[in-house]
Amino acid sequence: MSIMGMSFGSQGEPLLGEVVYVGNTHSEHPRSGLAISGLIVGILALITSLLPIINNISFFAALVGAVLAIAGLVSCLRGKRGAKGLAVAAVAVNVVAIVAVLVSQSMYSSAIDSAVNGPQAVASSKGGTDSTAGSNKEDEEDVAENLAVGSKVELANGVTVSVDEIVTGLVNYDGTAMTGVRVTYVNNSDKTASFNSYDWKGESSNGVQSDSSYYSEATEDLSYGDLSAGGTVTGFVYFEGDLARVLYYSSAFSDAAAASWKIS
Repeated sequence: MSIMGMSFGSQGEPLLGEVVYVGNTHSEHPRSGLAISGLIVGILALITSLLPIINNISFFAALVGAVLAIAGLVSCLRGKRGAKGLAVAAVAVNVVAIVAVLVSQSMYSSAIDSAVNGPQAVASSKGGTDSTAGSNKEDEEDVAENLAVGSKVELANGVTVSVDEIVTGLVNYDGTAMTGVRVTYVNNSDKTASFNSYDWKGESSNGVQSDSSYYSEATEDLSYGDLSAGGTVTGFVYFEGDLARVLYYSSAFSDAAAASWKIS
């Protein structure tokens, strides 16, 4: 038998030259607390990475988590701490969280821009020939600028708008000169689309833009409402004074016209 590392024979006498080791021959390194902390922070950042506004905090949390995880990994590689695999996983989770935040914020930003600016022009019958938006921004802007009266513009939501006729020389009840603009909406999409006389603005030769105005002798004036899929609506929009251009805004919040027609 053995007591406290010494061996004894059957009669209880000690046996010289033999040593018995009791317990483990080596001690295991403790797990890296930095790696564990980094993993926990990374998981929380990843869970909240798709939440609007909150993911701003998630981004910075993931950066902190990545720093903790990398520090933990370094200590593991130097042999000071254990759980190298956990440290690698912590680094990976935080990197994924950072990427997820950037992707989600890009998506939300694009959705907000689309909602604010409204559907943009994708094609037009400019100058009597069809034009389609190109691959760069300049081509997209040019496709619907300074169109001729009678030209149509197709928007990204499937709605087509056009300026069909300009009527000048009109006089309002108070003697103000007026210009009538006949416009048409055609809904080629499978969803309901809205129309409104305030979608349109007139621009003078001096570059002054104005909203539509009341005209006492108006006929077939465009009002507002919803247009069912496949529907068409035509009407006049009236502006004070003479116009150089007519502009269409696909959103009331947009600061740039989706299309413009040159009158003179």
